[in-house]
Amino acid sequence: MEAGAPVELRAPRTDDRSVLDVVFGLYGYPAVLIGHRLGLFPLLDEKPRTLPQVSEALAIKPRPASAILTAAVSLGFVQLRDGLYSLTTVAEEYLLERSPTYFGFFWDLISDNPDVVSFAGLEKAVLTDAAQVRGGGDVFESLDADAEAGKAFTRGMHGISMGPGLAWPEFADLSGHRLMLDVGGGSGAHSIGAVTMWSHLRAIVLDMQSVCEVADEFIRKHDLEDRIETLGADMWEEPFPAADVHFYSNIFHDWSKEKGRFLTAKSFDALPAGGRIIIHEVLYNDDMTGPFVAAGYSMGMLGWSVDGAQYSGQELSAMLTDVGFTDVDVKATFGYYSIVVATKP
Repeated sequence: MEAGAPVELRAPRTDDRSVLDVVFGLYGYPAVLIGHRLGLFPLLDEKPRTLPQVSEALAIKPRPASAILTAAVSLGFVQLRDGLYSLTTVAEEYLLERSPTYFGFFWDLISDNPDVVSFAGLEKAVLTDAAQVRGGGDVFESLDADAEAGKAFTRGMHGISMGPGLAWPEFADLSGHRLMLDVGGGSGAHSIGAVTMWSHLRAIVLDMQSVCEVADEFIRKHDLEDRIETLGADMWEEPFPAADVHFYSNIFHDWSKEKGRFLTAKSFDALPAGGRIIIHEVLYNDDMTGPFVAAGYSMGMLGWSVDGAQYSGQELSAMLTDVGFTDVDVKATFGYYSIVVATKP
């Protein structure tokens, strides 16, 4: 456009909601995380409350209390009826610590690591293509060296895992299998879900020793010591124990495609004929046009991992067929999650 040339004034062809959503999402979503930190959801679990009652109980002024409550209502965690705020089913399932699918520990994990959620931290991750969490580098090496941090991370991941972990086993026929190796299994949430669904199945959770200690806590909590065991081991360096199913949840997205192919090849070599591999992830569409949550998860991986990203079902399928797996099947399971299942001939 030439300097000084008149600008044609016309009404925009579409409204600006999607543009505003980017900005005000930066404010609105943290409101709910702050409400969680302040104890809003257990407070409303005690009984429904008015705005002044919430303000007084949380020791904050009515203005911020109103902003937090409105954000929570708009996102479906809280409902407002006759001037009283109360919890919805979503909040009862995921935001109360007494629930087996409590999500709060994961929210705490994210809130406690601002370098990977702040604009400045994410911008640095984009510009440097380098992890930002805990000073950068391989977060798992860092967590292995700091046992307490590793345990906190594992409890946080338990929050994001239990809901999907209780759901995906309905989509995978494990009736012909006896022992599942849960590689990088963290808290054991997915093993707990699998053996709960399939009463004949046993499982081994393989992870770092400090992580296995947390898994043992959850296994005992659900009285599953006779069906789930833990094994402190390095999935990259040490051989896999015998099993006829290998399961990976939120593992492949931590690493590059080359490392993913290493794991698929290692599983193929270790599994018996007829054995199966199951990869549980939030998947991109095959045409890489979304969904938005997968794109957001990939942005998260920029800050958390050295070379990880979300993958499409097509990409994971190629990793499996390249090493010899057959009968690859991609199934949507729970929320944003899917499983990719394949068989060793």
